[in-house]
Amino acid sequence: MRIDVLSIFPGMFDGVVNESILKIAQEKGAFEFHAHDLRDWTSDTHRTVDDSPYGGGAGMVMKVEPLAKAIEDIAALGNVDSSKLSLQKPPQKPYVVFMAPVGMPFTQKIAHDYAAQHERLLLVCGRYEGFDERAFDWADDCLSVGDYVLAGGELPAMIVIEAVVRLLPTVLGNAESIVEESFSEQSAGLLEHPHYTRPSSFRGKAVPEVLLSGNHAEIEKWRRSTALERTKQRRPDLL
Repeated sequence: MRIDVLSIFPGMFDGVVNESILKIAQEKGAFEFHAHDLRDWTSDTHRTVDDSPYGGGAGMVMKVEPLAKAIEDIAALGNVDSSKLSLQKPPQKPYVVFMAPVGMPFTQKIAHDYAAQHERLLLVCGRYEGFDERAFDWADDCLSVGDYVLAGGELPAMIVIEAVVRLLPTVLGNAESIVEESFSEQSAGLLEHPHYTRPSSFRGKAVPEVLLSGNHAEIEKWRRSTALERTKQRRPDLL
């Protein structure tokens, strides 16, 4: 997979994509990453990407011209070398995703769909009061990572990148890690059950006896019931 981001602060991604699982994924050839500065597609001396809104109001609006030019130019770039990918797919233009509070909520299902269905993603990061509405003509999706407002779409884009990349083949050392985690289909959309490791007792709190029993049927029953109880307490909207 190839992932591009379009931002006025492309340097924000340097540390994230060069650490931990994203660095490992790149070393394995599972995905490649490219960050682009939107200001490179401006035509004035001040490299202007925003302007005041028609109709008045506070804040500035991201201009449609540089966004359209940038998306079209990035889409014309070559695809990642498919011979390096585990999944062989025909070359395709990037699936363009705008990151903005007005987008639909990003979910684990969307992450799975992106990982399985797209060879290229282009994440476009909003700033200021948002995008000129005409820019959405170039968007395939618009995503939000929560019901709150950040200064820009860069941090949400990082969330999408990590959520998608960890689902690509060969990225995780143990493929079973993604099978029964929170929000997965196998977990029926519930939060994940509690986990324990050594020591078996810590400051008077012991690991549940069922996990030490070796009875896999009872362990599975316990995990299911605790996942249900945790979901009921913390995310009843999922039930």
